Amino acid sequence: MRWGWLLLAAWLPGSLLAQDAGDRALADSEALMQEAAASQQRIEQLDDATRDALRRYREALQEREQLTVYNARLQDMVAAQRGELESLQAQLASIEGTQQAVLPMLQRMVDSLERFVELDLPFQPEERAERLAQLRDLMNRADVSLAEKYRRVLEAYQIESEYGRSLEAWRGSLDGDGTTRVVDFLRLGRLMLFYQTLDGREQGYWDPKENAWVTLSDRYRRSLEQGLRIARQQQTPVMLRLPLPPVTELEVQQ
Repeated sequence: MRWGWLLLAAWLPGSLLAQDAGDRALADSEALMQEAAASQQRIEQLDDATRDALRRYREALQEREQLTVYNARLQDMVAAQRGELESLQAQLASIEGTQQAVLPMLQRMVDSLERFVELDLPFQPEERAERLAQLRDLMNRADVSLAEKYRRVLEAYQIESEYGRSLEAWRGSLDGDGTTRVVDFLRLGRLMLFYQTLDGREQGYWDPKENAWVTLSDRYRRSLEQGLRIARQQQTPVMLRLPLPPVTELEVQQ
């Protein structure tokens, strides 16, 4: 019996040692498994990070390519705009030179038009003088463009040119012998300028050579009355028997 107890006593410490070793082995195994799992997790994380970094790298390469193309196009645009700017600067310089040449020319045109009106038949004097005064004022204004000045001068020339192709009648004042009378005027283009008193008892014409009004005989009274009605569109056109300048004078005027 003592031997049995002795054997049991001897066997118990060894068994406890073996169990303890197994527990430690199990714990170590679990620790290794946990460490392996942690390592696997870290590997997976690193793998995810690598894939993310690769994705961002590829996106960066694509963005770089897009920026390269954009910069190339931007450089082309800048070069084109620079060329356009240089062209505009050249045009502005040309316009300034043109203005320096055109403005004196317009001034000469206004001077010529004024002299022409002075030498022309004395019809619509107030209207024509007002038009010339407006042109004079326009030439001195800095807030009016050169194009507008040019347009207005041509417009004045056009109006004066139309006078030579029109028949016109109007009522106005006639000065003579120290008196002023209201008469009817009749203009035949630029050939002749007639007048007739309102009672029809007197008629006459402007003589450019004498620079004065000359009285006409009564035989032209009816013709002038018809001419006035035709000009006012109160009668259909008919042949009028009125005095005209000689053919030689007409050729000189043309």
